[in-house]
Amino acid sequence: MQHETTLEKVYDRVDVMSANCVDNNIDVKEIEFDSLDLIRISGESHTVRPVAQRSISNRLGIPYQYLQKCPKEIQAENLNYWIEKEKNTQLFFRFDGDDVRAIFTPRYVPVDNFEVFERLDSMGFKPETKVQCSLDDEFMSLSIPDGPKSFDINGDKFIPGISISNSEVGLASLSISAFVLRLLCTNGLISQSGVSASYRHISTKILSEFPNVLEKVSLELGNKKEQFKISMDSAVGNPESSMASFNRQFQLNKVEQESVAWGWAHDIGETMFHVIQAYTKGAQHKDLSAESSFKLQRTGGNILAMVN
Repeated sequence: MQHETTLEKVYDRVDVMSANCVDNNIDVKEIEFDSLDLIRISGESHTVRPVAQRSISNRLGIPYQYLQKCPKEIQAENLNYWIEKEKNTQLFFRFDGDDVRAIFTPRYVPVDNFEVFERLDSMGFKPETKVQCSLDDEFMSLSIPDGPKSFDINGDKFIPGISISNSEVGLASLSISAFVLRLLCTNGLISQSGVSASYRHISTKILSEFPNVLEKVSLELGNKKEQFKISMDSAVGNPESSMASFNRQFQLNKVEQESVAWGWAHDIGETMFHVIQAYTKGAQHKDLSAESSFKLQRTGGNILAMVN
């Protein structure tokens, strides 16, 4: 769920969440599985979180859904057999206390949320800067409105800005996109713009290019005003059917679809603008993970880009 807050408060939350996080390269020969949920490293037991379960399953070429259905002893047999076939002599593990939160190859170079905030600080963003944020153990979506660039459409006020998303556990690459906030209901839309930047976590190149990317994304914000105008004038004969189609197209899961229906109930109408608002309002639903909240905002942005 998206929350209105400040950069300082988000930083403080990241600080607390990172207190017990450490990284280590682990020798593959020291790894043994008791089940999908439990791993032993040099004889010490560690709980494996779901994201790490999926990543090691994919790494070893074992279907994750199949493993979930297996008895624990069969899970262990599969995992221990295929880990012996691993080509790397080491794997990169991210820990939160005794929990394994992610598993990668040694080539993976993470961009931590702390580094994002350090870069924003070096660029002059103040601690009291107001932001919208979704943050959990797996994903961060941080949107920074730019008040002086606000605009009105038919009495509705919109504030453009930039959106930064990052996953320390590999759910998505670090990315920077255009962002538009509808002030009336604090719905945020994340746009897929021509200069939106996304980088795989195999280098820290994005951090050195941060200022240039932010500037380029900001230059495209003016295009969004015209798209919003068109969406308000674009009638939709059967909005529910259109949303069902978009849900399939963007592969929304059950909770995400329910959140869209909840968002739709807050502002029912028969234009493309109302359809888009169903997704951006849905992003505020309390049951959503940070990744799903970002996904609904991005879906709203993708739908807006279709308007012509």
